[in-house]
Amino acid sequence: MHFRYLLLAGTLAGAVPALAAAPRYGGWGLELQDMDPSVRPGDGFFQYAEGTWLKNHPIPADKTAAGYNYDLPDEIELQVKKMVEDAAAHPTSPTAQKIGDAYAAWMDQRAIDARGLAPLKPYLDRIDAVSTPTELVELMMDPSYVGPIYIGIAADQDDPTQYEVVSGQAPLGLPVRDYYLLQGAKYDTIRKAYRNYIVEIGKLVGLSDPEGRADRIMALETQLSKDQWEPERLRDPVATHNVMNRANLQQLAPQFHWDATLASMGLGAAKTVDVGPPSAVAAAGKRIQDVSLSTWKEYLTFRFISNHASALPHAIDQANFNFYGKTLSTVPEQRARWKRGVEMLDGSLGEAVGQLYVADHWPAETQRQAQELVDDMRAAYADKISNTSWMDEATRKTALAKLAAFDPRIGHPVKWIDYSKLEISGTDALANAVASEQFGWQIQLERFPKPVDRTLWSMTPQTVNAEYTPTLNQITVPAAILQPPFFDANADPAVNYAETGATTLGHEMGHGYDDEGRQFDPQGRLRDWWTPATAAKYKVKADRLAAQFDQYEPIPGVHIKGKLTLGENLADLGGLETAYAAYRRYVSRHGEPAVIDGFTGDQRFFIAYAQAWQGKRREGSLRQQLLSNPHSPEQYRVDGIVRNFDPWYAAFNVKAGDKLYLPPEQRVRIWQ
Repeated sequence: MHFRYLLLAGTLAGAVPALAAAPRYGGWGLELQDMDPSVRPGDGFFQYAEGTWLKNHPIPADKTAAGYNYDLPDEIELQVKKMVEDAAAHPTSPTAQKIGDAYAAWMDQRAIDARGLAPLKPYLDRIDAVSTPTELVELMMDPSYVGPIYIGIAADQDDPTQYEVVSGQAPLGLPVRDYYLLQGAKYDTIRKAYRNYIVEIGKLVGLSDPEGRADRIMALETQLSKDQWEPERLRDPVATHNVMNRANLQQLAPQFHWDATLASMGLGAAKTVDVGPPSAVAAAGKRIQDVSLSTWKEYLTFRFISNHASALPHAIDQANFNFYGKTLSTVPEQRARWKRGVEMLDGSLGEAVGQLYVADHWPAETQRQAQELVDDMRAAYADKISNTSWMDEATRKTALAKLAAFDPRIGHPVKWIDYSKLEISGTDALANAVASEQFGWQIQLERFPKPVDRTLWSMTPQTVNAEYTPTLNQITVPAAILQPPFFDANADPAVNYAETGATTLGHEMGHGYDDEGRQFDPQGRLRDWWTPATAAKYKVKADRLAAQFDQYEPIPGVHIKGKLTLGENLADLGGLETAYAAYRRYVSRHGEPAVIDGFTGDQRFFIAYAQAWQGKRREGSLRQQLLSNPHSPEQYRVDGIVRNFDPWYAAFNVKAGDKLYLPPEQRVRIWQ
C-alpha cells in the first residue's frame, strides 16, 4: 500500500481571473506573507516560498509537526466532536448510540481510574493461562495481542480478484529496527528510556521482577530486530511475495504450528499463505523455540498493557505518553483527551462517524469537481506516456492500459460497514478497545475466501490523507481533504494545477509507475510487463534519484534513505512534471495568464507547489520519519524535486552557482 499526506486546492478547469468569491488564502490562493523574498529561489526554494512562516509559526505543544497537513485535522476534529456529542445527547439510531457510548466511556477518565486494574485482569489472565507453545502462538495471533509475526488477509497479488492469507514480520515496541541497533549516545538514551518505561509499566501494574522483565523483553526485542528486514527491503514486492502451502510453511517455521494456528483464527480453509520476508518469519519461529515460554508471556503482558494504555488508568496512560510522546517524538504535552477520543472513534467506529461527517460536510458539487480533476490529470498522463522517449512501444501500450484501468474513489464509500454486531459498553473503555479489535478481524475474516470487493475502503471519509493501492490500481481520496485550505474552487488556476494536480492526483497516479507500483499490471497483478530495455532505462533514472536523496542530511548524522523514499520521490517528481504539462495545456486553451503581484503564471505554479508542502517537525519525530517513513521531509519534497525540473529553472532564472542548481545532465527526468 502507498499513501501520502494529500493536498488539494481547487478545480483545474473552472477558475478564471474574475473569481465568484475570494479564495480562503490570500488574494488568489497563496499566502504571500509566508514567503521570504530575501532568499534566492535557486538557493533554497522551500525557504523562499515559506521562510517567514517557518520562522514565525510555532509547533503546538501537543503536536509533532505544524503546517497545512497538520492544521486541517484540527478543524476536522472539532467538526467530528460536535457530531459525536450530538449523537451522544440525541442518538437517532443504534449505531449513533454506540458512537455516544464509546466516546462517553473513553472520556470518563475518573471512572477509568476508579476501576483501576480490574478491567485489565481477564486479558492478563489469558496470558497467564498459556502453558504450551501452541497456545502461545494462538494467543499471539489474536487481534488484541501481538507476536513476532502477523497473519492477515489481503488481495492476492497473483489474482487481485481474490483474497489470500498473508504473513510477515510484526512491529516491535520501538518504531523500527534501527532504534535497537544503531550506535551513538542518542540511541543509547532512547533505549535506556524504553527500558525504564517497561520497568515503570511493570511497577504500575504490580508485576513481579519489573527490572528483570525489562531486561528480558529488551533482549528479546533486540534479537527480533536483528532478524527483521529493513524498511527499504520490505518495499520489494517480489522478494516479499512467497506463496507457500501447508507443507512449505511447516518446513519454513514449524514453531508456528500452522494448522492449529490458522484453524484458531478461522482460517482453517486456507491452503496457502503468502509469506512476506520468509527469513524473518523463519527466524521468529526459532525465537519461539529458543526463548522461554515465561519470557514470551512477559513480552505479551507488557505489549498488551502498552498498546492499550490510553484506555487504562491515568498513570499508565501518562507513562506511555512520557516515553512515546516526550522522549521519542519530543512532544511536550499530551493531546487533549477529547481529541484522542475522536481519534479512537476513527479506529473503532470510523465509517459510522464518516456517514455523519459526509452528511454534513460533503457537497455534491465537490464530488463533481474532484472527478473533473481526475479526468484532466488522466489525460495529462496519457500524453506524457505516449510521448516519452525512453519507453518502447510494447511497454507503452501496457502503461496506457494501466492508466485507463486506474480506479479513483472520491469522497466516501458507496457501501458502509455494518456495526450492528459490535458490542459497545458505555462504561468500559478497555473492553470497547478489545471489542473493536475483534470486530475488525471478523470483518476481515468474512471476506475470505470470497472475491475481492473493490468498493471497500481502508480509510474513513474524515481522514486527511489519501492512498494508492497497487493490487487494485485504485486511488482513495477521502472527503475531509477536499476543503480549504486544500480544495478551493476560487483559487488561481496555477495554484490549482500545482496543489491539486501535482501534489495530489499526479502524485497518487504516479505511484502506479514508481519503482514498486510499476511492477503491478493494469489488473493489479504482480507481473513484469516491462521489456528489459525499458526497465533498464527506468532503473537508471530511479537509482540516480535515490542517490540524490541519499545525500540529504536533515539531522546531523541522519540522512534521508534514498531507497526507502524512492517511491514517494518518484511520485512527487512525476506528479510535478505531469501537472505542469496539464497547466500549460490549460494556458494554451485560455491564453497566457496575467502577471499577478509580480508573479507570472509559471512562478505562481511553482510557489504553490512549494507552499503545498508547508511543514516543520520536531527533532524526535523527524528522526522517526528518516529511519522508518517512506516520505521525505517536506523541505526535500520541494527542493529535492524542483531542482530536477527544467521549467522551474526557466521560471526563476536559476543558474550555475545557485545552491540548488544541477547541471542538465544530472537532472532526473521521468516524464519530461
